Order: sequence, then C-alpha cells, then structure tokens
Amino acid sequence: MPLPARYVLSMGVLVLLLTVVNAWTAHTINPELQRAEVIAGLAAVGLMLIAVLWTQANPRSAERQELPGEQGLVMIDDLDEMVRQELGWGSHMLLTATSAATLLVYWRGRVLLRRGLIGSESFEPGAICQRAMERNTLVSMVKTALFPGRREFDAVLPDLPSVVVSAIGHDGVVILGGWSERCFTRSDEIWLKGWIERLRTTLEGDSSDPIDSESST
Repeated sequence: MPLPARYVLSMGVLVLLLTVVNAWTAHTINPELQRAEVIAGLAAVGLMLIAVLWTQANPRSAERQELPGEQGLVMIDDLDEMVRQELGWGSHMLLTATSAATLLVYWRGRVLLRRGLIGSESFEPGAICQRAMERNTLVSMVKTALFPGRREFDAVLPDLPSVVVSAIGHDGVVILGGWSERCFTRSDEIWLKGWIERLRTTLEGDSSDPIDSESST
C-alpha cells in the first residue's frame, strides 16, 4: 500500500476509535450526540474506503523479468544514410526512454533493424502484425500471457511479457518488447507513433528500397 494511502487509512481508523471512545464515555445519550456519532462514523469509513481505492488505482508495477538474448544492433547494409540515421537515433531513444528490452523494424518484406536484446530466429509477421498493417493501427498487448497469438513474437524474443506493435502504414511494423507486464505507458505509445510517422516518410523516400526501385523503372 502506498505511504499516502496508509496515512489516510490510519486517520480513518483513528477517527473510528475516537468515535467509539466518545460514545462509550458519554454520560448521557441525546439526539445531538447520536447525530455526531453517525457523522463521525461515516467520515471514518469514508477515509478507509479512500485508502482502499487509492491502492487499487496505483497497483504495484510488475517486476522486471530475465529475458534471453544478447544485447546488440543488427541493421541491413543496403540502406540510404538518412534511413540508417533515422533508424539509429529512433531505436536508441525508444530503448532508453521507455521500458523496451528489444525493438524490431519490419518493412516491405525485410527486417531492417533489430536492436536491444536480439533473438536467434528469423522473423515473419503473423496474424497480429498483419491485422495491424491492414488497419494501420497500434496493438498493445500489456500481458502477452492472455493472448493466444503471442507465439508470433517468439521470433523477436522468446517469452516477452508485453509487446506493442505499431504499423508503418500498410507496409511494415515496429515491434517493441517490454521487460515486464504493463510496462508501456500511453505516452510511450504516442511517442512511438510520432516517430513512426517520421520513419515512414524517410523509408518511402529511400532510393535503395527494392520495391521503389522496381516501380520507378
């Protein structure tokens, strides 16, 4: 229980005890005393209820888990320098400013970047990634144990406790794997989507993209 909640609970218990003592030591019982006792009792119960609700509204964060993989950075070679710089600084910021343990960028059939803890398996987007790309949306799995399709992300890193998948338009995704359950905040998701808009613009202007090269010939 957080310290402020403990303080409020203690005050509620104290008020309730004083109410009981006051009623017990009163020489006479009159309507005024009864009304005061009822109000004091309600106040005590209200304080204790606030303490309980406070605890529920501030659950203890899940503990950081031990995850497999080796720290590293893998980026494909045939990328424009601008794309490499965008991928480099963006992935660094996400791994340092959020609770992400690993990051993967998939674009037009290729894994452009893996950073953080790196797994050994090759990645192919499954049903969840495909749905995110079709809808151009973000999918947040705060506790992967509750999702039947979580094995799709074992190729990123086995047994990730939480995953965020955000589409890069209809052609790719950025996948963040967290150190613990419920570790990504709403502000993390907003930051991720903002960076993806920059990244998408940079990728679509990449002259080294084989799809863009074919369409221009």
